[in-house]
Amino acid sequence: MYYKIVEAKYLKNFLIEVKFQDGKSGIVNLEEYKNKGGIFSKFSDPEFFRNVKLNKEFGVLTWDDEIDIAPETIYSLVTGEPLPEWMQKNVGNEAA
Repeated sequence: MYYKIVEAKYLKNFLIEVKFQDGKSGIVNLEEYKNKGGIFSKFSDPEFFRNVKLNKEFGVLTWDDEIDIAPETIYSLVTGEPLPEWMQKNVGNEAA
């Protein structure tokens, strides 16, 4: 399945309303991302986060064309459905 975001609207704080190509929609809270470190530390600046854009070509949320979050992740957060199998870690397949 392809998880393309077709509409996105910043609401407040870390809340973004999204609609997917399959018609499902909801509000995603991305507050936890500001604590992930690295490039996501930019989310601590409310003005930066508020400037979220939708890259319509790829159906992905983006900030300044340098940060994006996979639409599959957003879909999982909004719908509660698990991430696609290819995105999940291979548990039990570690080298001995």
